[in-house]
Amino acid sequence: MALLKKGSRFITVDGTTYQWRLRGRPTYDQGLVQSPLTYAVGHAETPGTTLVVTTNQPHPSNWFGTQGGPVLPAQVADSIRTALSAGWTPANPGSPFHLDQSAGFVSSH
Repeated sequence: MALLKKGSRFITVDGTTYQWRLRGRPTYDQGLVQSPLTYAVGHAETPGTTLVVTTNQPHPSNWFGTQGGPVLPAQVADSIRTALSAGWTPANPGSPFHLDQSAGFVSSH
């Protein structure tokens, strides 16, 4: 599954280029700060299995103004390396690979 180009950023990790993207508007649960921010990562040249990373912070556009930090390229690179060591194969087709890094997320309710 290919990521949308609009709003995507590129990052090179260990010689391989990936494309990553945050959802611009929060989902309903993210807007209510009941679920954490997620972002998607895919192989830039050969889109295959998408990596879906669940963070431990709220979506920056949540409806309660709960503060969350930005997703930094270093965090994305660390997530990519973690997912690769856990078996993510980005160039091969398949179902999304989920990486849960939500430990420490505090829901608003």
